[in-house]
Amino acid sequence: MNPEHPYSLEELNVVTEDSIQLDDEHSYVRITFTPTVEHCSLVSVIGLCLRVKLMHSLPSRYKVDIRIAPGTHATEAAVNKQLNDKERVAAALENPNLMDMVNECLAPTYA
Repeated sequence: MNPEHPYSLEELNVVTEDSIQLDDEHSYVRITFTPTVEHCSLVSVIGLCLRVKLMHSLPSRYKVDIRIAPGTHATEAAVNKQLNDKERVAAALENPNLMDMVNECLAPTYA
């Protein structure tokens, strides 16, 4: 679910089947997502939700790469760096307020 809308990321075209690259042979997944607006304030949360969902869904051998579609967000480079930095992701996963928001967004996918 999108943190700002009662719709799934798929329904909002934030994530589409075409935006997912899977290389099972090399244990690699890349998701390129498109925020709903160029200045979306929750773009990092959406990216973290995607990462957490994949962490819970894929074997640990997979390397996950989460990216914002080129040209679709004002702080694209900074957010891409943040979403793929192991230390920053680990720190985010230790933040109880942030994890509450992530878990709320992912709750419908666990049903």
